[in-house]
Amino acid sequence: MSDWETVYEKWRSYESLNPALKQELENMEGHQEMLEDAFYTELTFGTGGMRGVLGPGINRMNIYTVRKAVNGLAEYLKIHCVNVYDRGVVVSYDSRYMSKEFAIETAKVLGAHGIKPYVFDTLHPTPLLSFAVRYLGTVAGVMITASHNPPQYNGFKVYNEDGGQITPDEASEIIGYINGTEDELTVPYLTQEEMEEQDLLTWVGQEIDNAYLEQLEGITKLDPEAQNDDKDLQIVFTPLHGTAHDLVLKGLKQLNFHQVNVVAEQTVADPDFSTVESPNPEEHQAFTKAIKQGEQTDADILIGTDPDADRLGIAAKDPSGSYTVLTGNQLGALMLDYILSHSDPALLGNARMLKTIVTSELGRKIADNYGVKTINTLTGFKYIGEKIRKFDATGETFIFGYEESYGYLISDFTRDKDAVQSAVLASEMADYWKKQGKTLFDALQQLYKTHGYYLEDMMSLTLKGKEGSEMIASIMETIRKEPLMEIGGLQVQYVEDYLLSERKVIETGRTEPIELPKENVVKYMLDYESWVCLRPSGTEPKIKCYFGVCEANEEAGISRLADLKAHMEKIIHHV
Repeated sequence: MSDWETVYEKWRSYESLNPALKQELENMEGHQEMLEDAFYTELTFGTGGMRGVLGPGINRMNIYTVRKAVNGLAEYLKIHCVNVYDRGVVVSYDSRYMSKEFAIETAKVLGAHGIKPYVFDTLHPTPLLSFAVRYLGTVAGVMITASHNPPQYNGFKVYNEDGGQITPDEASEIIGYINGTEDELTVPYLTQEEMEEQDLLTWVGQEIDNAYLEQLEGITKLDPEAQNDDKDLQIVFTPLHGTAHDLVLKGLKQLNFHQVNVVAEQTVADPDFSTVESPNPEEHQAFTKAIKQGEQTDADILIGTDPDADRLGIAAKDPSGSYTVLTGNQLGALMLDYILSHSDPALLGNARMLKTIVTSELGRKIADNYGVKTINTLTGFKYIGEKIRKFDATGETFIFGYEESYGYLISDFTRDKDAVQSAVLASEMADYWKKQGKTLFDALQQLYKTHGYYLEDMMSLTLKGKEGSEMIASIMETIRKEPLMEIGGLQVQYVEDYLLSERKVIETGRTEPIELPKENVVKYMLDYESWVCLRPSGTEPKIKCYFGVCEANEEAGISRLADLKAHMEKIIHHV
């Protein structure tokens, strides 16, 4: 009997197995490939937590894999944090299948350790969990979400006492404690009734919402007189069946945005996300209903947030009067320029803008224009949050942080990407430009004329299961063994290998250290400010390839991107 079959038999014969999971296992009998995928390995706990398909098995999201993760987290917290039992852990959840159930399971295992859980009384956005950690002073936070993944997924994200996603070092230690939990089926837990009897369980909600909204009111970049004006900006907003509805509307209202039309059928907290192919504002199809409503109401901008409200998409009118969905790089550049242009120049000398290594270099150009230093981080907002935390010691000031995948942070009262903050600031920015007779699309063209036409793109290859993971590993291994010297007709100037933490200059062969954590990423810097970056996803069975170019106009940029993509597609599929 193979190792996975031994684990499967343990689950199958466990008398107290959850009835729903037991039924699913029975339905899988005889389907060896399905069973092997569910049991051949444990669900990976990465740098932010774990995410996977719902179902029975150690490679699936279910109450047992969640309990095991919580047990390991609790053991870690008891050793590494101060005053753990009194400070407790705050837990939140989104609109997905099993989200509330997993939140309760998290609380039940924490309770068995004597750690006080604070659980949100209704579904809430991820940034509210980050804020709640800081507001309540807890030792950690847990968010049950799979962000914008397909409906069959859910996830378990861990936040440290600063309100940021756990760092790689913290994750590594937590994983050690999780692995020390031998049997996921027998993790100790209290019942909800037992926790309430022992006064361990606290439900939270409106107090934290109100405190967050008070902070949100302070992010405006306009002077008080303009801030108090009633805004005539016409907005269409869709929360894409997720958690952002109430807080975005309240945030807009308190800054006097009253012309807000909501896509009613997408306000329903639907775990199937039944009105969209994917609840991801990065994908233009998610805006289909918002565009239709925008055309009917002559809206100035369309706002879309993903289910856990940490990502924001914006669509603005182009010269033809149609709506163009801005990329994350474009919206980030617009917000950065708006923030810096409305900031006191005397305060910018110590200000820092944070972006990831796969985010557009247009942001750096804009920051340079205002005398603001740009700091690159690895991909993932956890690294931006970690860098903000270090500013407390260095005396540097956080001014803005963003990544190309529609994540932005304006003010550090939260320490993760925040679509509620971003929706409010983007609306203020659109209103400002409207008063100048311009749309956000017009403002973007103005940035391109000033700094150069920066274009970016990304392609991904999905490779599921054990075989897929092996293929992704093979692609990265081949790229390292046979480094590219030319891509799409452009010469490679230097190669950054973040797993080796080194930058190699091709012309001289000299290597330089990269002062960032190790990660399985290779980036090629090419002629004419172009670049290509290859990176396996940390949350999905994908390998991603990012591209960036800078040209004199859009046509030249599109052509250059096409050349780079065609070259890399051949290389990836050849491997």
